[in-house]
Amino acid sequence: MSLTLDTYRLLGRSGLRVSPLALGAATFGTEWGWGAEQDEARKLFDLYVERGGNFIDTANTYTDGSSERLLGEFTRDNRESLVLATKYTTLRRPGDPNSGGSHRKSLFASVEASLRQLNTDYIDLLYLHVWDFTTPVEEILRGMDDLVRQGKILYVAICNAPAWQVSRMQAIADLRGWSPLVALQIEYNLIERTGERDLIPMAREMGLGVIPYSPLAGGVLTGKYSRDDLTATDGASDDGTRKSFNLALGTVTERNLALADVVKEVATELGRTPAQVGLAWTLRNPDVTASIIGARTPAQLEDNLGALEVDFTTAQLARLDAAGAIGLGYPHDLLASDHIRKVTAGNLKIETRR
Repeated sequence: MSLTLDTYRLLGRSGLRVSPLALGAATFGTEWGWGAEQDEARKLFDLYVERGGNFIDTANTYTDGSSERLLGEFTRDNRESLVLATKYTTLRRPGDPNSGGSHRKSLFASVEASLRQLNTDYIDLLYLHVWDFTTPVEEILRGMDDLVRQGKILYVAICNAPAWQVSRMQAIADLRGWSPLVALQIEYNLIERTGERDLIPMAREMGLGVIPYSPLAGGVLTGKYSRDDLTATDGASDDGTRKSFNLALGTVTERNLALADVVKEVATELGRTPAQVGLAWTLRNPDVTASIIGARTPAQLEDNLGALEVDFTTAQLARLDAAGAIGLGYPHDLLASDHIRKVTAGNLKIETRR
């Protein structure tokens, strides 16, 4: 069924309404070598909002702070109607160990800096950006809850963290009456599906809406890379482009290019673009609340928004799922085996949840 940006969805176990595609603002600013200048970024923002979009994703250090500063300018006239999500954890000042990390000092200082850069009194959704394997979870949760009680943030969420830590945090928040996590941001696309093992099922059980980033695998699923790029990875991170970044990460592989070929085939059958097919596939997962789109030009954004209108046949979905399928591993494969089903349920017909 076709969607629109104003087909709003509830975020996790909250009552917050958000668009099914979030506008990623990591491309706002050119400090990283491949973003959009201010005027172009403004066009992206206006186009998204005019279509009914209300969910915008950034972080305190995206494009060295330009992303938040530009959003602070763009949202002067409609701040209240938007859901602004930002993040903390990454180092804000090189050489200062306390300007990054998940601890209370970093949290409070980062939020104050984001409030200034975003030109706002409150942040709708604050993510812990990167798990630091150091800070006690109670310190993180209590700090977040204090900021919620102060009205500086409204909802709290988490990215890039182990599933067992997230579930532990949610249980502690519930037991102590602290603000619960309402969203989980993870890398999730047809190429990167390891979140299906534990992170996505955990989010479903614990009441977190899943927000995929890099739904097009850094552009690999759009068909922009070829087999020629397989031999162009040496020293590929030297010129500062997004392509070089992806090559250096190792996302351009024979397996991934073969998967991109399947996406291209399905796109041709549907009369759509590969980008639309890749994005639409993430939205067909009922655990996904909104995928983050990171366009650099209005034309790219227009193309991405077309994903909301994509309808797959059952056969096409099956081909895409099979092309990117991963083994879930232990204990999932064991528990799904016929032997285990037989010894736990016998011949009884029991309907199971996803």
